[in-house]
Amino acid sequence: MASRPQLVLGTANRKKAEELIRLLDAVGLEITTLADFPEAISVAEEGDTFAANAAAKAIGQARHLGRWVLAEDSGLAVDALDGAPGVFSARYSGPQATDESNNQKLLEALRDVGPQQRTAGYVCHATLSDPSGEIRAEIEAYCRGRILTEARGTHGFGYDPLFEVVEYHRSFGQLGPAVKGCLSHRGRAVRRLIPQLAALVDTGRWT
Repeated sequence: MASRPQLVLGTANRKKAEELIRLLDAVGLEITTLADFPEAISVAEEGDTFAANAAAKAIGQARHLGRWVLAEDSGLAVDALDGAPGVFSARYSGPQATDESNNQKLLEALRDVGPQQRTAGYVCHATLSDPSGEIRAEIEAYCRGRILTEARGTHGFGYDPLFEVVEYHRSFGQLGPAVKGCLSHRGRAVRRLIPQLAALVDTGRWT
């Protein structure tokens, strides 16, 4: 039996990897993460856009590991904060940032902002690189919502307990992984990317 095409997810974040693996299950790839490769490098996220950071991570790891790599860069853009934290979402509260400290800083920044002005969007840019470092597919997707005044729910990670999907009157922290996979920026990006991945596999260009 022929082995399945291999794909490395360009992240060592366990929760993010689990979410991506669920979303990519139907493609039939053998999926690993950077946690499976002790030799994986650390790629600096110095770009000023999600696209630039996703490309840097995908290309850098693909060339180093000699494998197909799917990397994504995502974050939260709050309208009242002129798009912050944006590309700095993971380290919004400093170099030693945690989800809790980032959420606390965001709440403080929006302390005097009313509910109608707390609109925000999650952004995800996903980039696929082949082993030579050539970008073979990429997509960007969004999910709109607003920032709550307190955390709700225990699912997800990052800003999920504060990000309310207005139509559902629930945060991602309350909705759980199945619903988040349907509605989220990352879910939307991966679903739009899947046909491109499948085409590469079906036409024998995934080598």
